[in-house]
Amino acid sequence: MQIAMKYLPEAKEQLDQAGVELSMELIQPFMNLFSKVMQEAYELGKEDALKKSLSK
Repeated sequence: MQIAMKYLPEAKEQLDQAGVELSMELIQPFMNLFSKVMQEAYELGKEDALKKSLSK
């Protein structure tokens, strides 16, 4: 989540330039979804790393 928050100002700026309103109320569902995606990606990467380390 910290990584997502790091890039939030940049995303907000780009959305503002595109004429898209962004508020914390509007972004919260997307942040929750993004957190799920990042957690799943982490788990897949961890599983892959464990498989590679065991095959050596």
